[in-house]
Amino acid sequence: MTTTLTSLTTTTLEISPSPDSWVTVCEESRLTPGRGVAALLPDGRQAAVFRDRAGRLYAIDNRDPFSGAQVLSRGLVGSADGRPFVASPLLKQRFDLETGRCLDDDEVAVAVFPIRTA
Repeated sequence: MTTTLTSLTTTTLEISPSPDSWVTVCEESRLTPGRGVAALLPDGRQAAVFRDRAGRLYAIDNRDPFSGAQVLSRGLVGSADGRPFVASPLLKQRFDLETGRCLDDDEVAVAVFPIRTA
């Protein structure tokens, strides 16, 4: 009888909260398509990290600029005109996951963080 050992590799997600700085957020397998997770950054800010149903990854500021609450990671993920967004669970404003721009108020945006797998 032959036993084969398989090495388990874990892919982690990293975001860049500032230039030339990467922070490990979580294992990629922890993300459920269409849902977000919150990550605490070293400077005390929070990031909302998402995987859409097509498998693309996004990271934006978790703070809802309309309410001040750290809730965007709990928002509903969708798309409008081919643009991925998250809708705030509180007041329902939608934020483009690629640009951070509010789709319901052109004068408001949230920060967007580069994201990668490692």
